[in-house]
Amino acid sequence: MIHSTAIVDPKAQIAESAEIGPYCIVGPEVSIGARTRLMAHVFMDGKLTVGEDNTFFPYSTIGVASQDLKYHGEPSETRIGHRNQIREFVTIHRGTEGGGMLTALGDDNLLMAYVHLAHDSQIGSHTVLGHAATIGGHVTVGDWAIVSASSGVHQFCRIGRHAFVGGYSVITQDVLPFSNTVTAREAKVFGENATGLKRRGFTAEQVDALHKAFRLLTHSGLNTTQAIDKIAAEVTSAEVDELIGFIRSAERGFIK
Repeated sequence: MIHSTAIVDPKAQIAESAEIGPYCIVGPEVSIGARTRLMAHVFMDGKLTVGEDNTFFPYSTIGVASQDLKYHGEPSETRIGHRNQIREFVTIHRGTEGGGMLTALGDDNLLMAYVHLAHDSQIGSHTVLGHAATIGGHVTVGDWAIVSASSGVHQFCRIGRHAFVGGYSVITQDVLPFSNTVTAREAKVFGENATGLKRRGFTAEQVDALHKAFRLLTHSGLNTTQAIDKIAAEVTSAEVDELIGFIRSAERGFIK
């Protein structure tokens, strides 16, 4: 299952059912799980663990050294979960000593062409990162989040679970979970991500509770502290509790 033109270091650990296509290069510290396919011209390097049933399209580059100037060759890692689709020209860089030594991608994600995951980023599961989305260093993206095409996420920001970030957005603060956030001249929250939540099986009551919370947060005229107190007093929901907890833990502020 390894093409004759591929260069695979003999120290690499390759599952028997994995497939490595033409002109791929696999380094000595790479581990590739069952039924994972490297189509062609895929470059894998560094301490890299790849799970099962992933597909890497041509010219993707995985596990290479960070572009962070503070990176000096420390033995950091990259971990890729299961059933991910990594499209053409995607770049995923390994972690750094200053960020926990690990860049991680969960399961069942779609990374469209030209996506970049910088060092120490932590991507959950079931996410979609649109064409040319750029995820800065130390960024966290929660499960089921969508970051649309050509959006840029600043270092250390968080994208909450089930959030939707519109195309060409410039994200410099945390994006609230369950929110629908779009940049015009600046990023603003327009309310809950109702369409995405309904598609994923959230009940009308859950969506309605989030709608009330976002209305209080963005349209009540209250400051953030007052709005949170009013939400906590008037809206009872596990998702709203998560929203409030996310706001209270924000270190860079959040988009409102």
